[in-house]
Amino acid sequence: MAKSKQVFFCSACGNETPRWQGQCSACGAWNTIVEQPAAPKKQGAARTYDAELGASHKPVRLKELDTETELRFFTGMDELDRVLGGGAVRGSLVLVGGAPGIGKSTLLLQICSRLCDFGKVLYVSGEESERQIKLRADRLKVSSDALYLHCETDMGTVLQSVAELKPEFLIVDSIQTVFDESQDAAPGSVSQVKSCTMTLMHVAKNYGVTVFVIGHVNKDGAIAGPKVLEHMVDCVLYFEGDPHSSYRILRAAKNRFGATNEIGVFEMENDGLREISNPSEMLLSGRPEDASGTCVTCVMEGVRPVLAEVQALVAPSSYATPRRTCNGFDFSRGAMLMAVLEKRGGVKISALDAYINIVGGLSVDEPGADLACVLALASCYFDTAIPSDFAAIGEVGLTGELRGVSNLSQRLSEVRRLGFKSCMIPALRRGEVPAVDGLEIIQISSLSEALRQLFGKGRRSDRT
Repeated sequence: MAKSKQVFFCSACGNETPRWQGQCSACGAWNTIVEQPAAPKKQGAARTYDAELGASHKPVRLKELDTETELRFFTGMDELDRVLGGGAVRGSLVLVGGAPGIGKSTLLLQICSRLCDFGKVLYVSGEESERQIKLRADRLKVSSDALYLHCETDMGTVLQSVAELKPEFLIVDSIQTVFDESQDAAPGSVSQVKSCTMTLMHVAKNYGVTVFVIGHVNKDGAIAGPKVLEHMVDCVLYFEGDPHSSYRILRAAKNRFGATNEIGVFEMENDGLREISNPSEMLLSGRPEDASGTCVTCVMEGVRPVLAEVQALVAPSSYATPRRTCNGFDFSRGAMLMAVLEKRGGVKISALDAYINIVGGLSVDEPGADLACVLALASCYFDTAIPSDFAAIGEVGLTGELRGVSNLSQRLSEVRRLGFKSCMIPALRRGEVPAVDGLEIIQISSLSEALRQLFGKGRRSDRT
């Protein structure tokens, strides 16, 4: 009896290898190679779907293609439309990833009311029954004659329903539960996930159906993770949030029809997700007054300025090597700023434990938050509170100099709109400083100058 051929996949990136190896040669991840049996040559679900519709695809001339603008649909959620680049595009394949229970199913079921205004919506669920979805829809107040539910895991049966109903929108919850019978692997495996996603992409591109796919992300990044799918789909959205907090952040990791630096902020309530149109107020809510170790900065999330609170704590270390911890802030950049603060600012924190935290679950990865970070560290070190109506924006260099940031005018306008009275920025040439009524703009050229102005301490010169 002939031995069946085995194929090995990387669960992190989907790379296929002929033999097992400890490290993936494509993405460099360790212990992610898993074994799957090679699929036999069978009639795939996509070809069965084409046969039912009588479709045949042939090459076409480039000049014959229609170049009209892509048709977009507004989902009814401004935050989601912003992340998608202005709305969902007809014939696109969108992957919504996130940890189980974060609110992905709630988000997509909630937008069905608005999508039904543009056509039929088929909601396919492989995890819940029709009654469970109906109970959630009643709680979310979602009801429409154009919304159809189908609880099925067989991709061939799903495509038959699509061929009969001909919906404009298809939602699959989740991609790890559906399977293609042409593949011998179990549902949720790399080969099944790739095959089902390719089938859905075939339906979206050739028949103009807008497809939303939910993908789970588990803690150890195993096979079920959507990393395998990122290179297939048009848009990858990640739904993030602390399970112990009601706030959720939607990010675009990939978008062929828009920018990838936008975020959407939601709050999970009993009747569904509520949009947070002003995330700055949410991130600054509950901010303590007259407390050392905190400073407010303004970062750009796409075209939207967002105020974030940077908290820092320095404490005596009980170990030979002090601890360094960053939450929501790049660890390497935080360590670099601590070194600059000690060398150029004269703040001796090398023997102390240091912790940096961005409040609200926001991840800050731009240099405009450098100044607020070092001022929060110095504030905790000197045990001196920074005024509650004070903000700081600027990049800190290795020599202790302050460098300018982009979109300064929008940042200062947002700072003033939320009631701040003064803002520290890098020194600019005359005529380059934006004029903001009611906001005192403090220009500084070095880190030591900022420390002397706020705390009356620090080096008199940046030279060592």
